[in-house]
Amino acid sequence: MTVATNWIALDWGTSRLRAWKMSPEGYILDRASSDRGMSSLSPEQFEPALLELIESWLHPDRKVRVLACGMIGAKQGWTEVPYIQTPCHPCADWKLASVKDKRIELRIASGLKQLEPADVMRGEETQVAGLLLAEPEFQGLVCLPGTHSKWVQVASGQIQSFQTFMTGELFGLLSEKSILRHTLSDDELDPDSFLKSVQQALESPDSLVSQLFSLRAKVLLDVGAARTGRSRLSGWLIGQELALAQKQWDCSNITLIGSGHLADAYQLAFQVIDVRAKQMNAEELTLAGLQSLLRNQSDF
Repeated sequence: MTVATNWIALDWGTSRLRAWKMSPEGYILDRASSDRGMSSLSPEQFEPALLELIESWLHPDRKVRVLACGMIGAKQGWTEVPYIQTPCHPCADWKLASVKDKRIELRIASGLKQLEPADVMRGEETQVAGLLLAEPEFQGLVCLPGTHSKWVQVASGQIQSFQTFMTGELFGLLSEKSILRHTLSDDELDPDSFLKSVQQALESPDSLVSQLFSLRAKVLLDVGAARTGRSRLSGWLIGQELALAQKQWDCSNITLIGSGHLADAYQLAFQVIDVRAKQMNAEELTLAGLQSLLRNQSDF
């Protein structure tokens, strides 16, 4: 028997759209995704892209509640949703979006902003809200690896401050667009090379720029193996991120939100600073965060 959709959760990022058909209790009834991220769509394409993905979940005679987070609320998104300034509770507000299809009521969660140093986030705050739902007394740092990694300081049930590192994007640019693309042949992480590079970056974070070309030079001079180049580049970049985070915060209590190879690399890097981060699932926390916002809206 098909269970009727109670509400739909969306995580609409720059490059991907992910959707979940949810039960009243917060269980996943179905899931779908596409590559129709914010960056690939013009304003009039957002609604068709969504309907293409969730059409089969909609009811002809009943409006379905849709709650979204991520870049859908950016200036280039479906509807621009103002940022909330930190310190604040994550997922504290939303904005109603204009939708032509009468079967949908769409609300978009607010992102967060920080004025000094200037920074913004959209999407990650929902995962932090999910973490606080599971652990209301949590105090410490939340690390969210990705194209733009986020480090979030949480205390007293609020996001106090945060910082973004373009580690993932830099890795992509250097490994795919720079001269290093001819040098990085390894696909799998080499733990020894990675950890050595993390240690080097922690000891001398300002040496990164000079270290980069040495990857190329060592291969050309036949004094270094190309098969470990990708692991060393990853170690230098993540190590520099850790070095800068250590300068700003107490890194003794870290919760890592993520899974897969990238989260594994961060867990490995944390060993160098003698930290074993608690790891939590990003999808589960995103849905928990959106559901907590849903429960706080009496008219939704």
